[in-house]
Amino acid sequence: MSQPRTRHRFRKLHGILLLDKPGGPSSNQALQKVRHLFRAEKAGHTGALDPLATGLLPICFGEATKIAGHLLGARKAYETVARLGITTDTDDAEGQVLRQRPVPVLNVADINSALAKLTGRIQQIPPIYSALKRGGEPLYAKARRGETIELEARQVDVHAFCLLAATPATLRLAVECGSGTYVRSLVRDLGELLGCGAHVAELRRLWVEPFRTPRMWTLEELQALAEQGDAALEACLLPIEAGLAAWPKVHLEAKQAQKLGQGQTLKGGFAPSGDVIACDMNGRALGIAWVDELGSLRSKRLFSWAAVTGQAPDDNGLEMGK
Repeated sequence: MSQPRTRHRFRKLHGILLLDKPGGPSSNQALQKVRHLFRAEKAGHTGALDPLATGLLPICFGEATKIAGHLLGARKAYETVARLGITTDTDDAEGQVLRQRPVPVLNVADINSALAKLTGRIQQIPPIYSALKRGGEPLYAKARRGETIELEARQVDVHAFCLLAATPATLRLAVECGSGTYVRSLVRDLGELLGCGAHVAELRRLWVEPFRTPRMWTLEELQALAEQGDAALEACLLPIEAGLAAWPKVHLEAKQAQKLGQGQTLKGGFAPSGDVIACDMNGRALGIAWVDELGSLRSKRLFSWAAVTGQAPDDNGLEMGK
């Protein structure tokens, strides 16, 4: 007689994991593997990486998903290898070859001149095979059906685009960019400026603000820790506050925190104006709030525990369910 299948008993879990995504699986596939390892009820990632790409993929559990959108808009850094002389329909090595051209003899000055034209605030046409949506559907789905897709250029910020090393057929490049920038498009456009075409052969995300020097965890490391029990896995998590490190903070006394958690406006005397992180007197984040022009504090998106007591559930930012 066959044994019944064991079902995961998911639990409430809050925090941020800095995953070192491997090449091969999609970001969502990597997310689901991690979610099942942690048995987390709710999880989301902050900024998809292509299946070919590796590196930092912040994963938010539970209430941390409320700040995922803010991490999506953060500055990011990558290292990539551009393969010269070949263009593909996806602008990376996983696509179909569209054209092959001879690679001219390039010197460093030629390459740096082309890189400079793609640095700063530039206009960029996204890849046709991308997760951008049109009519509620990702562009890659339309492209796979063979639909004709015309995309308009978008304004993006490329803070740095630098040559690290070169061979006759490849360039190793460093990229630091803002939200919405596609490294595949940068490499594609660089290839055109050099007169030979190019595509991404390798891509690794190095950091995402505010995680400039991340301790990343591989799936293999997490699987080994899962065999040791929940406590070993939970030690890998960062508190929600780690994702809000660069935000201005407003510290509230217990009664103020309780009122804010109940949706009340706290009158006058708060600064700076604009979005802030409301914290209790111990520095525990209660959520995102807003200081208006009169200095009053209003709730914007609070964490679940703010509505109950104005304090987080425990000392490590984790709330365990049965």
